[in-house]
Amino acid sequence: MKNVTDSFVSLVHWTSAGSFGFNTDILATNPINLSVVLGVLIFFGKGVLSDLLDNRKQRILNTIRNSEELREGAIEQLEKARARLQDVQIEAEGYRAYGYFGIDEQRHELINSTYKALEQLENNKNESIHFEQQRAINQVRQRIFQQALQGALGTLNSCLNNELHLRTISANIGLFGSMKELTD
Repeated sequence: MKNVTDSFVSLVHWTSAGSFGFNTDILATNPINLSVVLGVLIFFGKGVLSDLLDNRKQRILNTIRNSEELREGAIEQLEKARARLQDVQIEAEGYRAYGYFGIDEQRHELINSTYKALEQLENNKNESIHFEQQRAINQVRQRIFQQALQGALGTLNSCLNNELHLRTISANIGLFGSMKELTD
């Protein structure tokens, strides 16, 4: 500070000497010029510099505050996402358990329906076999009856002669006539 004051004193001393001119001594003039420029800058630039630094400080603080808010929002979203993930995992586990239960239930239903279908097929098979047996038995009976009837007709035709045949017919006509009288 003393150098700045000395520079102004020597500046005053030169002006009082009444001479004006260029000082070519670089070592003497540079400190004077620098002290004047620094003095003016400090005097006039103090407020501007202070305002610039305050503005910069406010911007930095605002940036830090915004960053903190964003960080808190991100943490909150992360917690929500974790909670949602946990809910989804629980729900997925429920679906998985329900799926296994559903698969097991469907397997039992399929087994039961297969058993019912097999029982129905077995019943149909047994009915078909029984029907075929009855049809075969009826066919055998019909053949036996036809053979017996043919045999009886053959025996009757060989045993009956015309006279016996006529007497049988007359006897049957008589029987029909007496039955008709009874019904009238």
